[in-house]
Amino acid sequence: MTLLEAIKQRHSVRRYIHKPLTQDIVDTLKAKMEECNQLGNLHIQLVTNETKAFTGLLAYGKFSGVENYFVMVGKKDESLDERVGYYGEQLVLLAQQLGLNTCWVGLSYRKVDGAYVVGEGETIACMISLGYGETQGVSHKIKSAEQVSNISEDTPSWFREGVECALLAPTAINQQKFSFEYMGVKDGRHQVRAKRGFSMVGYTQMDLGIAKCHFEIGAGKENFEWV
Repeated sequence: MTLLEAIKQRHSVRRYIHKPLTQDIVDTLKAKMEECNQLGNLHIQLVTNETKAFTGLLAYGKFSGVENYFVMVGKKDESLDERVGYYGEQLVLLAQQLGLNTCWVGLSYRKVDGAYVVGEGETIACMISLGYGETQGVSHKIKSAEQVSNISEDTPSWFREGVECALLAPTAINQQKFSFEYMGVKDGRHQVRAKRGFSMVGYTQMDLGIAKCHFEIGAGKENFEWV
């Protein structure tokens, strides 16, 4: 499965069957996780065979059967949420390629002592549930490319492809509070600006990081630079 195929097939899944991850899958996920930690200056951790985090009042009626999850940890700063979104979505798409299902989780979990480490000055931005879903999830209504960008007949074809991939990115309550603007060419390089909108729900900075990850896959990162 290519990354583009993973983007199109991935849907949020909250209910999982009991099926342990193989060691090969765990090793593959951890290798990518370490790469993301290094590049993103993060402290993401993979927790397996742990059943407490998604039980209790917060998770009731929403999640079931969760035994594996990523804990998205990093030092507190203004860019943390965007980095968590950008690199966390790379892990989500890899999981999809490996035949797993996932869901970004902002609040519906509880902390489990001893399952992971949150160092001094660090915080948990969110978690990502992981495993074999009871179903493959369902698609949701999305905005048009014109609603979230300045796309026109004059913008490059790769820009439209990037925007369309970004529209398939998961966002909190499907809010899609992001936008992309083609800025033209400067010093021989195409320029693109990404912005987040306002939301009472929050998570727009994290959503923007996820959407930028998708945009780069659709547009081809080599075709432009962020401004």
